[in-house]
Amino acid sequence: MAPNFTEPPRRRVGILVFDGVKALDFVGPAEVFVEANQTVPGYEVVLLSADGGDVLTSIGARLAVDGAAADAGRFDTVVIPGSELPPAKFMTPELVAAARHLSARTRRLASICSGACILAELGLLDGRRATTHWKFATDLARRYPAIVVEPDAIFVRDGNLYSSAGVAAGMDLALSLVEEDYGPDIARRVAQLLVVYMQRGGGQSQFSASLAGPAPRSPLVRKVVDLICADPASPHTVQTLATHARVSVRHLTRLFRAELERSPAEYVAFIRFGVARDMLHAGSSVTEAAMNAGYGSSEALRRAFVAKLGISPRKYQQHFRSTGTAAVS
Repeated sequence: MAPNFTEPPRRRVGILVFDGVKALDFVGPAEVFVEANQTVPGYEVVLLSADGGDVLTSIGARLAVDGAAADAGRFDTVVIPGSELPPAKFMTPELVAAARHLSARTRRLASICSGACILAELGLLDGRRATTHWKFATDLARRYPAIVVEPDAIFVRDGNLYSSAGVAAGMDLALSLVEEDYGPDIARRVAQLLVVYMQRGGGQSQFSASLAGPAPRSPLVRKVVDLICADPASPHTVQTLATHARVSVRHLTRLFRAELERSPAEYVAFIRFGVARDMLHAGSSVTEAAMNAGYGSSEALRRAFVAKLGISPRKYQQHFRSTGTAAVS
């Protein structure tokens, strides 16, 4: 008798969509899961809506779904994407009820962008860490004070609940889930096939228009900011920056605090830390990162990392060689 080779069942991934859903919020993660199917038994991706009807996406395309959330059975993973619409507009009672139903029938639950507001509305994030797109983070923290919002995180895992920043960050999260299921080699292969980073360096602040704070409002502050960002390793001081801007130290400091909520020295330190962190992500040595970021020595960079993150640059670099799942557990 010939041996009976049975292919392992695919992990069911349910994605709850709705009118106004951000297209890339669900298409990006879906493509990651489907791409994994080229290498491993992988995933069965199921698109769901609250009532089983078509939905209209953010790009104006009508999307047919596989069925209603209430009729879909159990899942290994449920993903709830977000929208450009204000949460008050897209979070209908029917959508929240569908999310509640699915949350009780899955091993792990993930949100993308403002989809975190749905998990928050269900009370699932109370007392937990979570993130969302940087432009929604302040409102999420205000409306749901029981949540520990991490506004600069690309994605966060707290137990079996996952949340990510907006749009492309959903792919970062999906890659971490693939790594969790099948290991870093498979996740790396998927990232290569999709031509995306296995793990992007830095946090959301590098992608927001404000670099983790308000954008410069005046040409003068913009001029100084551009100088710092163009050459963070230069020996910038408040005096040299003021001289470059042709204003007094006092005036420059007042403008920086008013527009960027940081002193000039604090802003220089912020940029240097980000440069060093991203170089470590890219594979540079601690010494190279320190030199190019303007720290002067690897010991100075080590002190900065320990003060800010509680770990050394070398340990940080080792920590983030994979997609970062362990780092946010």
